[in-house]
Amino acid sequence: MHSSNHTYSHLPWRITGLLCLILHGTTLISTGQGGETPMAFTLSSAAFQNGSAIPKKYTCDGADISPALSWEGLPAGTKTISLIADDPDAPAGTWTHWVLFDLPASTKSLPENVPRVDRLKERGTQGRNDFRNIGYGGPCPPPGKLHRYFFKLYALDSSLDLQPGISKAELERRMDGHIVGKAELIGTYKR
Repeated sequence: MHSSNHTYSHLPWRITGLLCLILHGTTLISTGQGGETPMAFTLSSAAFQNGSAIPKKYTCDGADISPALSWEGLPAGTKTISLIADDPDAPAGTWTHWVLFDLPASTKSLPENVPRVDRLKERGTQGRNDFRNIGYGGPCPPPGKLHRYFFKLYALDSSLDLQPGISKAELERRMDGHIVGKAELIGTYKR
């Protein structure tokens, strides 16, 4: 006979803890050490608010330069930071606009108009976008529907030490098991 008081004391402590956090609405992600860490940091831009339109200046219809980004509250244990910007609404599937990795954890922001070079002064390294270029390539959707652009910042517990020009898929493979936190900023654009 079951009691109405569900303490879950019969479950292993990790499952019990996870179950309690799920019931209370806390989002967790796995760390490289096999534990769980709350996603407790934020990503923002002076160019646009989360969920709002990306100004033309940062698109192929304007200067096509990267927007300034800043973040705070990186999780403990962060060694490096990676950034992926992509458009899941592209007609042929998700389109990658920016791949950046191995930024030191001491980095708190990226300026507007990050140079399209393999390695940045801040010691970060850039991958190749789906325009087949190094660095940032701004929104450039076909005319018609509104597209969403996800800027995803990852806090990692290690350096990846990868070569410039890697793809988003390769970066995601190498980050697997090393992510200790993630922050996201979404902008929109329509032509």
